[in-house]
Amino acid sequence: MFVFPQRCLCSRSTSGRVTARAALTASDASAPHRNCASTAAGTEARGVRVRFAPSPTGFLHLGGLRTALYNFLFAQQHAGTFILRLEDTDRSRLVPAAARDIEDQLEWAGIPPDEGGSKGGLYGPYVQSQRLHLYSAAAAALLESGHAYRCFCTNQRLELLKREALRSGQTPRYDNRCRSLHADQVQEKLSTGIPSVVRFRLSDSSEPFEDLVFGFTQHAVGQVEGDPVILKADGFPTYHLASVVDDWHMRVSHVLRGSEWLISTCKHLQLYRALSWTPPTFAHLPLLLNKDGSKLSKRQGDIFIQHFRQQGVLPEALLDIVTHCGSGFNSNRLGRRLHELIGEFNVSKITAHSALLDLDNLPHFNRIHLQRRIEDDDLCRPLVDELKDLITHSYGDQIEDQEVLQCDYIKRVLHFRKGHISSVKDLISPVYTYLWLRPSVSREQLEQLSSEFREISTKVIQLMQTEHTAEDLNTELKIISKNLKKTKYSSMMKILRVTLSGQQQGPSVSEMILSLGQKEVCCRLQRILDH
Repeated sequence: MFVFPQRCLCSRSTSGRVTARAALTASDASAPHRNCASTAAGTEARGVRVRFAPSPTGFLHLGGLRTALYNFLFAQQHAGTFILRLEDTDRSRLVPAAARDIEDQLEWAGIPPDEGGSKGGLYGPYVQSQRLHLYSAAAAALLESGHAYRCFCTNQRLELLKREALRSGQTPRYDNRCRSLHADQVQEKLSTGIPSVVRFRLSDSSEPFEDLVFGFTQHAVGQVEGDPVILKADGFPTYHLASVVDDWHMRVSHVLRGSEWLISTCKHLQLYRALSWTPPTFAHLPLLLNKDGSKLSKRQGDIFIQHFRQQGVLPEALLDIVTHCGSGFNSNRLGRRLHELIGEFNVSKITAHSALLDLDNLPHFNRIHLQRRIEDDDLCRPLVDELKDLITHSYGDQIEDQEVLQCDYIKRVLHFRKGHISSVKDLISPVYTYLWLRPSVSREQLEQLSSEFREISTKVIQLMQTEHTAEDLNTELKIISKNLKKTKYSSMMKILRVTLSGQQQGPSVSEMILSLGQKEVCCRLQRILDH
C-alpha cells in the first residue's frame, strides 16, 4: 500500500506574531491547490507525483536515465505526474548546456517530464537557484524552533578537524561546537559581520522508516555524523534542505532515487519532522554498475546518452538493456518496448541487489529493436531518410547511379539486412559499399576464378529478365551451374559475388541480387562483358 504525504498547515503563534514557520507555510499555501479545501480533499485527489532531480554538473548518463525511467514508469502506471527538477545549487561545478542536454535526452528517450524544464508547471520554478527564498524561509523556521543554529566555524578550523580525524584513523565529522553558543553570542557575531552557515541539529535517535525497496531501515546519523550544513553562507542550500523543501512544495508523493541517498534519508526525515511536514514514501533504487561490479563513472565518457545517440543506438534499445539487467518487473525478457515496460513495472519487485550492466550486449538489443522499426512502415520512414543522408555524406560524387538514393531502393536494402545489422550506420561500412557504389572489377580477377565468367554473366543477365524470389534464384543459379563445363557451383558464386560487390565475402549472392535489383545487376554484369 502506497502512502501519500499529508500536508500540515500551521498558523500564528500564541502571541499573535507571524512566525517564520507560519510565513513558510503561508507561502506554500498560496501556491495553486495549496488551500485547505485541497488538503481536505484527501490523498486520492492529489495522486502520484514523482520527480527526477539531476544536478546539471554533467550530461545525462545511463545511471540517470534509469532513475528517470523508473520514475516515469511509476507515474505512468498510476496516472500520475513526472517532474523534472534541476538541482543547481553546486555553482562551482555547473556545466554549460547540461540542463538543456538533460531535457533533450529525456525527450529523445521517450520519457519527457509532465512538469519542469521547458514544460513549466504550477509548482515552479523548477530550478533550485530560482527558489532561494523558500530555502531561506525553511532555514529561518528551523532556527526559530531551535532545530537549527548558526555556525561561525572557519574553513581553516573545519580543515584542521578533518586532518586530526584522519590522523587518528577516525571518520571526519563536525564537532558541533557552535551548538552551544548563546543567543547573545550569536547576535554579537552577526552584528560584526562574521560569515555564518546554518546547521541542522541532528537527533541521536534512530527511528526506523519503511523503504519500498530496502524494507525497514534505520541509521542513527546523529551518533556518527556531525550536524550538517543546510544553508551556506552565500544563501544557497545544501542538498539535504533543498530536496526536502522542494519535495514538499511540489507535492511529491514518492521519491524514487539512488540507494546512495538511503543513509541520508534519516536526516531528511528529521528535517520533515522539525518542519511539521509529513514525508513522501521512499524507494531507493539499487546502483547500476559495470559488468565487473565497478561503479559507472562519468569519466568513462561512453556512458553518456549523447554518445549512444551518436553511435546509432535506438532509445528503446537503451531503455531495454538498462531494465533487463536489473529488477522491478513482472518478467524479464529481451525486446520490451516502452508500453510493455509500463505494463510490467512493479516497484515491489525491485531488489536491493545492484544491477550489472553488460554493454557488450547492446548491439544485440539494438538489432532487435531496429528490426522492429524496419518492419513498421511509419517507423521505417525516418530510418530511410537517415540512411539517405549518411549515404550522401559518405559517398557524395562517387555515386554513379542516383537510383541508390531512392526511398524504395533504400527501404529494400533495410528489409534484406534487418536482423543482420545493429545500426543504420552499419550499412555505410566498407562491407556494404557495393550497395551504393559500383565496384571496380577487372577481367583478370574473374579469369583467375573461371574462364567461363562471360558465359556466366550472360546467363544471369537473361535470368534477370523476370522477377524471382530468393528461393527461385538459388534454384535457377544451380541450374546454370550444372550446364557449365569447367566451373563448379562454388566458383560460379565467387564470380558473381566479386562481379556484383568486388568482395570475397558478404551476404548471399541471391540477397545481393535482390537488394541491388534487376536493372543494377544487369548493369554490373554487362560492364564485365563490355570490357
